[in-house]
Amino acid sequence: MSGLNISRRGLLAGVSALGASAALSACGAKTGSDTSSAGAQADTSGDTVKVGLLNSLSGTMAISEVTVHNALLLAVKEINAAGGVLGKKLKPISQDGASDWPTFAEKAQTLITDDKVVATFGCWTSASRKAVKPVFERNKSLLFYPVQYEGLEQSPYIFYVGATTNQQIVPALDYLKKQGLTKLYLVGSDYVFPRTANKEIRAYAKANGMEVLGEDYAPLGSTEFSTIVNKVKDSGADAVFNTLNGDSNVAFFKEYKSAGLTAKSLPVLSVSIAEEEVKSIGTQYLEGQLTAWNYYQTTPGAANEKFVKAYQAAYGKDKPTSDPMEAAYISVYLWKAMVEKAGSFDVAKVKAASDGITFDAPEGKVTVDGATQHVYKTARIGKVGSDGLIEEVWNSGKPVKPDPYLKGYDWASGLS
Repeated sequence: MSGLNISRRGLLAGVSALGASAALSACGAKTGSDTSSAGAQADTSGDTVKVGLLNSLSGTMAISEVTVHNALLLAVKEINAAGGVLGKKLKPISQDGASDWPTFAEKAQTLITDDKVVATFGCWTSASRKAVKPVFERNKSLLFYPVQYEGLEQSPYIFYVGATTNQQIVPALDYLKKQGLTKLYLVGSDYVFPRTANKEIRAYAKANGMEVLGEDYAPLGSTEFSTIVNKVKDSGADAVFNTLNGDSNVAFFKEYKSAGLTAKSLPVLSVSIAEEEVKSIGTQYLEGQLTAWNYYQTTPGAANEKFVKAYQAAYGKDKPTSDPMEAAYISVYLWKAMVEKAGSFDVAKVKAASDGITFDAPEGKVTVDGATQHVYKTARIGKVGSDGLIEEVWNSGKPVKPDPYLKGYDWASGLS
């Protein structure tokens, strides 16, 4: 088994051990006069304040998370060039989660207690987010999470800037249904996001005249997909819903093509493959395949043109932008707007100021829903082109209100 498959008992033990250090708050100026609003107090005494960047810079998830880290650095650089936040420059402190969930929890604690950051931006997989969730809650420190996820969660100390279920998975299923693709095969990595997402997909399918003909998982980081692809090929499905993450997608799509399967004969709709992954996997393996996101490099608008130009100027003209990168980028700007509205870095005041914060993002206008700490986002379905970019084939027309617990869907009543 992969070294990433840490037992639940081991993970809980590691997080529990970190709890002992949580009480050791560092000295320095506090984030506000209300000392109950934060555990390990951030240091705001100088001309700079520290922000934490928590991403997998190594391991199986680095294929996706390094670019998110780069987008965060770009936002920090731009904000500093414009004068900073409340007159203070931002100092980014990077920690490598190394594609390992207990390591994410350990590094989150380090950022809060040792580095005294005012907020943290990062994580990708739901496993990493769930590993750090109790750390941020215990320390009353903020995490801005940039990636689409399975929903059915809400934390007072996490802002979810990526899509929740009704902004990605449900629109993707609606799209497949409208295309007459009603017989699905589910393929995913073996951890919380794919398994929870597939429970939601099964519930949707049952209520919408669709059929799930198979469901298979591979360990995160797996490179062996011949058995799964052969099962997909023989299943009679007319579409695959793909929740694989990280570099497993490389092996899966190479095996898919080797088995003679194409986007025309058996389309795959992926929810974790964006432009950066297309480049890493190879356009020849993905041309014509479908994706569901809220942003593409090709999304029209002046804000996106500016973002793409700035990112490529910083990291290379051949470097694509993607949905998680864009969500990470705007998460820093949303936090900045909250702080400036609050007039303080204090966590409780920042949270109180969050509702209704808007930003003209590369993806279009986004608005923070203070009640759920999620964001209104436009749903988009795209198709991979021969140039490796993703062209939009459908969108929701307007930003979709976040519904992380799917309260607006009768078929989801038993999920949460």
